[in-house]
Amino acid sequence: MVSKKKKGPVIALCIQEPFEDGSSMDFGAIQGDDLKFLHQAFITDTISSALDVNSSTDIRVYYIDSPDRKKLIRIITEYLKKKLPPNIAATFKDRLVFCELSKERWGVRIEKAFRDCFDNGYTRVLLIGSRTPTVNAGMMETALKLLEKSDAVFGPTPEGRYYAIGMSGSYRVKLSEFDWKSPHIYHDVADAFEREGLAWSELDIWYAVETTDFLEVMVRDINQFRIEEDEITAHETELVMERLLSKLEKD
Repeated sequence: MVSKKKKGPVIALCIQEPFEDGSSMDFGAIQGDDLKFLHQAFITDTISSALDVNSSTDIRVYYIDSPDRKKLIRIITEYLKKKLPPNIAATFKDRLVFCELSKERWGVRIEKAFRDCFDNGYTRVLLIGSRTPTVNAGMMETALKLLEKSDAVFGPTPEGRYYAIGMSGSYRVKLSEFDWKSPHIYHDVADAFEREGLAWSELDIWYAVETTDFLEVMVRDINQFRIEEDEITAHETELVMERLLSKLEKD
């Protein structure tokens, strides 16, 4: 039974498969178990950043109903319980919910995630994928703030895709009807919102880590975060990358 009580904002993390709907995590020599561990770190870091957002914001994690994904969720959950700072760990149980989805197209899954959030009483929903470990808490808070005055918020990538989509009030544009492999997907979705008379805001251009080029950009950004004394953003990703680079140097 869903709740209609108004709950305010929620961050919906929809876990992507490494290869789906025309997009992939293609990192050359990083394959197999190494790729799996890196993706696990991406997901862990995204959850950690979401938990670092204002404590009034809940987090819902959507994943495909499969043995591998269930195992992944168990590993991440146990790890976070041990590693989160005490102030964030204290709110872990109350704010974080894991939700299973059937294995369907990306557009169908994110539509179901949005509908589930609104059905559960949330008034502002920010959806992000699992290939953006450097999207930090501040960026998420900015998106949620924009949703106080806009019907939607879009986070564009340099390739004309999305790293984040947010909606407020209710679900009014069917994302399942779009071709998410299209190079014009950003404009296709934005145009659909405009045709419905909905106002939307745009976030800064950012990137999904799907190629070796953006893997290098990610590493530079992590280094910049550390210079700025941000030790939280992409912390697990940094550790895994250090191990992988050491391994590649020995091979």
